[in-house]
Formats: sequence, structure tokens, C-alpha cells
Amino acid sequence: MVPSTTGYSHRARLLTARYTAATMSTATHELDLGQLIADTEAEILSLVQDRDPSTAGVYEQCRYHLGLDGTNGLSGKRMRPLLGLLAYASITGDHRAALPGAAAVELGHNFSLVHDDIEDGDRERRHRPTLWSLHGVPQAINTGDMLFSLSRVALHRLTDLGFSDHKVLRLMRLYDETCVALCEGQYIDIATSETDGVMSVELYFDMIGRKTAALIAASIEAGALLATDDEHVIGRYRAFGWDLGLAFQINDDLLGIWGEEQATGKEPTDVARRKKTLPVIYAFEHAGPEDRERLGALYADRAPTAATVAEIVTILERTGADAFTRTQARLHRDRALAELDAAGVVLPEARARLEEIIVRVIAA
Repeated sequence: MVPSTTGYSHRARLLTARYTAATMSTATHELDLGQLIADTEAEILSLVQDRDPSTAGVYEQCRYHLGLDGTNGLSGKRMRPLLGLLAYASITGDHRAALPGAAAVELGHNFSLVHDDIEDGDRERRHRPTLWSLHGVPQAINTGDMLFSLSRVALHRLTDLGFSDHKVLRLMRLYDETCVALCEGQYIDIATSETDGVMSVELYFDMIGRKTAALIAASIEAGALLATDDEHVIGRYRAFGWDLGLAFQINDDLLGIWGEEQATGKEPTDVARRKKTLPVIYAFEHAGPEDRERLGALYADRAPTAATVAEIVTILERTGADAFTRTQARLHRDRALAELDAAGVVLPEARARLEEIIVRVIAA
């Protein structure tokens, strides 16, 4: 039996408002984003409920990290499952049969976040203490592993809903290959962050392709392959997701330096934290000798002041890093929408919902 989501309806409404508050009154019940979020969380809650008293703690930790512990914790945007459900609905007209795949994607994404927090030493996520900072590294690793395992279990319900073994196995293969790509991208990120050098723009695109675009592409491809056997359509949806994933990450890099906290919900602290995102990498590649040397010296400062941060931002702007990053975000956003339209099967209501999310989240 799926747990009730009555206690989570307020959060679902808040998340919906982030995407499309102005158009909620025109949405159908099936494609109301708040309903999609609530349905996804109900599917997830059915997997992370307590099994017996001796193991209740690990499920409690899962719910805490997911923001489903009933304390009004922020749960993230649920972007990846939303995109997958809308992809399925854009072909079939309904979203409900794709919910196990949406739950799998969200659980898989969150297992990686638990491990990321440990690897990065982050003590806060979504304005709450991270799992490892509350329960220690061993338990957090175990809970991350549990979220990964439950993401696999989630896919098995597709068989109960009538999908063929062939289709379920194909989806599992897609999921496994995506997780391999995530680990590869994380390896590149960790390896390059441990050196004083700066990766190339080309390598950075390779890394975010594995870490970010691969999961978004897989989320959308999963929705398409559950909805149709047409390989042309499935391929177009995957391409849509790939460019969309790149656009999301590039836009996030832009907001991490030039965003406004009131509009984005998070403080633009990438420079203060000495993160080497696309604008910084581009500046190192394209700055003149003096600016490059100065940028290197400033980034070597492990306790940058407000003046240091301001000088770094000035150099980035002088080299055109902000303009380049904004152009790349728009380029991949527009390519994504073109791929979606090229599929030729998108129902208008779902197309409108997808574009609303994309335009609001990608602010470049």
C-alpha cells in the first residue's frame, strides 16, 4: 500500500510554484506539476518506509536526506523525475505508469548526493545538516548505498504494471550505464580538484556530460522508451535530455557567480569557495598573460576576502567568461527544445509544461 502524501502536499505546492506558478490554473490534473511531484513522492515513500524496528534507522536517514521526514525539510526540485514523467506523458497523455522509473531516478540522484557531501566535506545541504555530519561517515555511506539499492528495487514494479521483461531489462541497463558515467565524471572532478592546474574547457564539458547530462538524458530517455518502441523517437528524447542537462549545469555555473540569491534560492558563492566552474576555466584559457597570472594567484588564496572575490569576478568579466557561459547555456537549451520538437510526437500540453520548466530554470 502506498503511504499517504497528505502531509507533503504543502511542499509539493511550493515546488510547483518554483516552476510555473503563473500557469497552474490552466493545467490538467494529469500534468499538474504539483500532482506529479506528490505522486513521485508517494512512490518513493513506499520504498523508504520502515521494514522492522531493528533497521528503522536507515530508512529514517533516507527520508531525512530526501526531505520526506515530515519536518518540512527542503527536498530539492524533483527536476529529474518531473522531466521523465513529462517525457512519458508527452507521448501517452498520462504519467502514472512511469512513476517507478521516476522514483528510481530520484533515488539514484540522491545516493550520489549523499556520497558527494562526504567527498566534498559539505556539512550543509538545502539549509540542513548533511547526513554524514549528523550520523557520521560510515552510516552516511551505508544510507547512500541503500538509496542506490532501492533505486534498483523501484524498477521492479514496472513488471507489476505490465511492462515487458525486455523493456524493464533495457531500462535497468540504461540506469546501470548512467551510474557508471556518474562515477566516471566524479572521478574526473575529484582528480582535477586535487591538482593546482585547471582542466580544459573540453575536459570540463566531458565531465559535466558524465556527471549531469547523463542522468537527465537517462531520465528523459527512460520516459520515452517506456512509452514507445520507436527508436527514432527514443533517440530524439535522449538527445533532448543530453543538451538540456548541459544547459542546466552551465546555467548553474553562471548563477553560482552572477546569480541573485533572492531569485535562485542559493547564495552565489562559487568564487568564494574557489570552485573552478566553466567561467573560471574559460578565463584561464582565454585571459591575457597578466590576467592569467593574477587569476592563478587569487585562486591560490585559501581564505579569499570580499575584495579578492570582487577582483576575480572583474577578471572573469574582462575575459568574456560570463558572456561565453551565458551563450553556451542558451545554445544547449535551444538545441534541447529543437530535439524535442524533432521527435514529432509531443502532445501540446506536455510540450508546454516542459518548456515552462526549462525557461524558468535556465535563466541565461
